[in-house]
Amino acid sequence: MKQSLFENRHQATWQRFAQQLDALENGKTKGKAYTDFAADYRQLCQHLALARERGYSSHLVDQLQQLAMRGHQQFYRHRSHLGAQLIGFVLGGMPRLVRQEWRHVLAASLLFFGSLIGMGVLVYLFPDLVYSMVSPEQVASMESMYDPDARRLGRFGERDAGDDWMMFGYYIMNNIGIAFQTFAGGLLFGLGSLFFLLFNGLMIGAVAGHLTQIGFGQTFWTFVIGHGAFELTAIALAGAAGFKLGAALLAPGRLPRGEALRLAARPAVQLVAGAALFLLVAAFVEAYWSSMTLTTPTVKYAVGGGLWLLVLGYLLFAGRGQHAPD
Repeated sequence: MKQSLFENRHQATWQRFAQQLDALENGKTKGKAYTDFAADYRQLCQHLALARERGYSSHLVDQLQQLAMRGHQQFYRHRSHLGAQLIGFVLGGMPRLVRQEWRHVLAASLLFFGSLIGMGVLVYLFPDLVYSMVSPEQVASMESMYDPDARRLGRFGERDAGDDWMMFGYYIMNNIGIAFQTFAGGLLFGLGSLFFLLFNGLMIGAVAGHLTQIGFGQTFWTFVIGHGAFELTAIALAGAAGFKLGAALLAPGRLPRGEALRLAARPAVQLVAGAALFLLVAAFVEAYWSSMTLTTPTVKYAVGGGLWLLVLGYLLFAGRGQHAPD
């Protein structure tokens, strides 16, 4: 790309960033601007790298370099405000966003939990149906993981408690991978999100129904009830985020599809960020609590029920009475 075209395309962005810097340096900017500033700063750094790589004039490179240096100073000066924005999102912004997007959340939840419960009941009533979803090798593996005689539940093989940290990392990578697939599938006009919600719901339901039917229900349900509150809710939220993207593509209204998708992307990404936070908590609970066999099933059910109530209460009531996020 020629330098003149590059400058014409991005000059307005650089001017806006310079105005943000002036406001920050004079202490006149707060709220949402800190979040916008971080994104604009990263974009400016990308432009600077491109200008250097393409050998543009020293005048342009120096101009961008000066803006980047000023931006660097302001970014680290105000990083505590960015942290406050993150805390505000966790404490109130996330549940408010879930309530704001309740239609997509409800649709995703009905599809996911409906398919899970439906398949679980069918497999319990018709045991051979499990093999329509899960291979015999996988079924045998699941039976080994949730055998009542297992020393550590939900594990492949006999792992020691010292492996909990490794399992914590494994759960994070595996669960976030599922959530990202479910979210990104929304770009296929929502069909990808629909597929992954149904597929995961049917798979989990098939395993749950089978293990309950063969008498491993207590070990299975005491294992999943704790972290399931966060993990299963996160999958539904990732599906809702995907539906948000899909809806923008299917019904953009008077806007071009690209613009409608751009506007839908921010709340969708925020929903996925909340889902990722839930998955982080789920991985911790799964690694350090769910697999324990030293406590009684009654305690496991009580703690698990309490965590489900905590998640539902957080999404339904947290952030009420506060101002909407900037």
